[in-house]
Amino acid sequence: MSEVRVMVECRRVSFTALEVEARAGRIGDYGVATWTGFEDAFTVADLLDIAARCGGPGHHLAAVQFPVSLVMLKPVAQALEGTGPLAEATAAGLDTFISAPLHSGELPAMVTDELAQLIDPGTTPAEAALRVTASTPGVKHVILGAGRAQHWQAAQHVLALPPLPDKTLHEVIDVLGA
Repeated sequence: MSEVRVMVECRRVSFTALEVEARAGRIGDYGVATWTGFEDAFTVADLLDIAARCGGPGHHLAAVQFPVSLVMLKPVAQALEGTGPLAEATAAGLDTFISAPLHSGELPAMVTDELAQLIDPGTTPAEAALRVTASTPGVKHVILGAGRAQHWQAAQHVLALPPLPDKTLHEVIDVLGA
């Protein structure tokens, strides 16, 4: 059996087990978290198809989680075009949880002051990086870790701001060559 078929079968077995648990009332809805799955293994449509085959039209697949950041800009570019996993999940009514918006804390050191000012004048590199992720069309929830209270407070402030204009997101993509 090929590796692809093994992975499809693993997803089918997993979704079937989750649907059994949901119908029994032991869990509510469920989601799929991935790092690179939407790049090389499946689409949102594939996941919805498996969920429907395992749980019927009233399946319990409700969310997807994957990384979006200045390092992983492809989902931003796709969302601006109305394609890719964010657009597909939104169109299907799935919740989207975005992980690694600061790329495990590495991004603030990678963002130059010039890039931060292009993104949002007056912001720190960390705030600018977070603004891009939070402003991406289709992003509903951002999963963020912070080691200090002031980092949480800064993140709360940034996440409460209105989204950046699409024009700014396009400029960032152009500058970073994504």
